[in-house]
Amino acid sequence: MRAAVILLHGRGSTAQDILSLAGPLSADGLAFFAPEAEGGAWYPYSFLEPIEKNEKGIARGFAAIDGLVAYLAKRGLSSRRIFFGGFSQGACLCLDYVARHADSYAGVFGLSGGLIGPALNARDYSGSLAGVPLLLGCSDADPYIPKGRVLETADVMQRLGALVTTRLYPRAPHAVNDDEIGLVHDMIGARI
Repeated sequence: MRAAVILLHGRGSTAQDILSLAGPLSADGLAFFAPEAEGGAWYPYSFLEPIEKNEKGIARGFAAIDGLVAYLAKRGLSSRRIFFGGFSQGACLCLDYVARHADSYAGVFGLSGGLIGPALNARDYSGSLAGVPLLLGCSDADPYIPKGRVLETADVMQRLGALVTTRLYPRAPHAVNDDEIGLVHDMIGARI
């Protein structure tokens, strides 16, 4: 195993569902890991609600990610060899984890997601994502993820030093699209 991708599924979905991305993203020596949220949801309410309402679920999700990071570290993978990605609620959890646990990750992709909470303040995030490639992809009319939150998330991540690529797809459905898969595939290929 030369590198790993930690994938987080969306609300009402499963680890097996998000692992369907492994096929189109596969590369030699790349392993995929996907924890599964209890009851199919990482947290109970919208990601735009006050954090306190979702705090227990977010903490459980962060603990699952921490467990995988520790597992990979025991197998010799540093943060520089770990990619993080997610879709929808999983993208929100993934992005918030990375912003709150900033490190020299291999890359990050949040598909139809944004940072968690009713309002963002760049001072709430510390550490450095300097040089980390980070993709944000979302419909410009997503029913769950406001375009403004995607742009705010991009701004916070850039302030942390990430190399952010933002793609807003006109009137696209709430789904992962082929362009996003191609961009993630290229990100992975460039880093391993």
